[in-house]
Amino acid sequence: METPPTDPLTEAWSPAQVAVMEGLQEWLVGATELHHHLAGWTGLPTSDANALGQVVWAAESGTPLSPAQLSRRLGMTSGATTVLLDRLERAGFVVRSRESTDRRRVTVRPSTKGREEARAFLAFAGTEIAAATRSSDEQELRMVIAFLSRMSAAVRVANGRLSSR
Repeated sequence: METPPTDPLTEAWSPAQVAVMEGLQEWLVGATELHHHLAGWTGLPTSDANALGQVVWAAESGTPLSPAQLSRRLGMTSGATTVLLDRLERAGFVVRSRESTDRRRVTVRPSTKGREEARAFLAFAGTEIAAATRSSDEQELRMVIAFLSRMSAAVRVANGRLSSR
């Protein structure tokens, strides 16, 4: 018989642990609000603006997304993501291409318009976020990366458990 998981709300949390969870929640709320502002900036629905942000960030970091990867990041079905990408492509914000030797694999990249809109938005809205990241020393950043990696792994396990339920 499988042991039921412990209820994290019945266990004692240290003040630092509570502060971390509250900080993550505050970041999530703030990032969601930024997506709403990007939507207003670009004239797109919020889900489309979020997708555009994901596509631009991935391309700028050298790891452009496939539609399946974008679906996972957005928490949408592949069908819904296809419809969303169709809208973004018609509006001139993204392009889909077959860049791999496997011609079945599609890559999503921002168009010139999509990249310019996102860069203009980030130049206006992202200054403080960039400054906060750049002002952190390498040791602090490595600690944050390690922590966020563990948190992301934990979320993946929880989501997997919930999906198979």
